[in-house]
Amino acid sequence: MRTPLSMMTSMTGYLVRKGLSGEKKFPLTLMLEPLHTCNLTCTGCGRIREYKSTIGEMLTVEQCLGAVDECGAPIVSICGGEPLIYPEIGRLTREILARKKHIYLCTNGMFIRKRLPEFTPSSRFFFNVHLDGLEKTHDILVERDGVFREAIEAIKAAKTAGFLVTSNTTIYKETDIEEVDELLEYLQTLGVDGHMISPAYSYAAVDTKDIFMSREEIRQKFVRARELLERYNIMTTPVYMEYLRGERELMCTAWGNPTYNPRGWKGPCYLMTDAHHEHFKDLIEKTPWEKYGRGRDPRCADCMVHVGYEASAVLGGNKKFGDTWKLLSWTFSGKMGGVLKDRPSAPKNNGNGQTNGHGVSFRPRPVPPAADQGEEAFRIL
Repeated sequence: MRTPLSMMTSMTGYLVRKGLSGEKKFPLTLMLEPLHTCNLTCTGCGRIREYKSTIGEMLTVEQCLGAVDECGAPIVSICGGEPLIYPEIGRLTREILARKKHIYLCTNGMFIRKRLPEFTPSSRFFFNVHLDGLEKTHDILVERDGVFREAIEAIKAAKTAGFLVTSNTTIYKETDIEEVDELLEYLQTLGVDGHMISPAYSYAAVDTKDIFMSREEIRQKFVRARELLERYNIMTTPVYMEYLRGERELMCTAWGNPTYNPRGWKGPCYLMTDAHHEHFKDLIEKTPWEKYGRGRDPRCADCMVHVGYEASAVLGGNKKFGDTWKLLSWTFSGKMGGVLKDRPSAPKNNGNGQTNGHGVSFRPRPVPPAADQGEEAFRIL
């Protein structure tokens, strides 16, 4: 199966209950940000820039659990910032797992090896490691040398200890799809269990706009990616992938992946901030959803990101005949982990400690003021 049986049964039961209740707007995944502090300044990241004035603030474990309970989503994506900087991340994950939720802990991988003893392997828990290319490309995008190598060592350590691990790759204008293919092939040799892929969103807080793609450019990129990526356990639904390739239309379902952070419930979505709400109910009831989405808000014109559209695919937005069977077939056809049989070799070393990735012309940006505060918080480790 493409995901653990426990995740499939939990999500199926949840969707049935919501359907029977007649509820129209409900979440699938909670994007939980205990903090926005990070040890990196990734070029395309809007978080450390949007929240630079409050980057040192953290939620308490009790606040996080309150959001989990209030929201009720069966999946919790713990993100940020870098969640492994959060002092009580071990306790937080244990408490969420005790509520029978599934967790994707989204991390750059730099602190996995150090904090691994705080976690216990579970079919409900994934380390979701951010990798946007092979060594040269990834280190340029995260603006620090050595990050790729540490992330790879972290993946090896986590797999040896029995954890489920996925990778998370953001596609930019200059991303080389052949390099992504090579990256995923390499990760398969390490036993990585699945791969998430999504186009980047042009955050207003990010100054380097030319790394982002237009809607048409996204479609062209993912048409090219189709044949290369179908060999892997891509944990992105076929309906969403069709949308990325321009084979169908979807309307954003922003409430499907709500965000809770030290400022509150972020509205309207993970990517845009027009308000912060104290309660989840306020986010749902007080957000003018009819004003957002492509053709309604210019900020949404080129957005095709998974946090807005994967929920649409799962919930049946613009549903077509055969979609249910397509999703079921996709779920059962995948296989967690394992090494590819047809191309098992990892990328070769070029003699300089670099994997044979394709260099691209991403330009490192100056470190923003928020980074200094992030480094201070980083020292708590």
